[in-house]
Amino acid sequence: MRILLGGLAAIALMIGGFFLIRAQQQRDDALADIAAPPPELQDDGLPNADPGTMRGPEPPQATEMTREERRFARFDRNGDRIITREELLASRTKAFRALDKDGNNLLTFEEWAVATSQRFAGADGDSNGRLSPEEFATTKPKRAVQRCKC
Repeated sequence: MRILLGGLAAIALMIGGFFLIRAQQQRDDALADIAAPPPELQDDGLPNADPGTMRGPEPPQATEMTREERRFARFDRNGDRIITREELLASRTKAFRALDKDGNNLLTFEEWAVATSQRFAGADGDSNGRLSPEEFATTKPKRAVQRCKC
């Protein structure tokens, strides 16, 4: 008896689904007949305007920085015109390999930080833990003299 009732229920569901699909198709066909075609767009080209005497804002003027000011700005990561110990240490990654005194290509962070901290302490004339632009200028690397091989 359960099998017979299950079969009848399945047939009823299939018939109901058929009528639902058929009704949806009829609705879609009716809407397609009602919908008008989209209006045609006219291409008039770009608009023409006469700005007359209107002027926009002047472009900002770039200031010429000296070599030392550019070097200071590279180290001053947050732009507060003061170089902290952390900012100086962060920019010294290239010098890391130069600190390898024994040549074994191994250098602990502590060894590197000691050398950089000593350099920072030597440049910090007033021992306040910060480098002013004048104090930082003392850390300027010595330029190698280039001789012509003429």
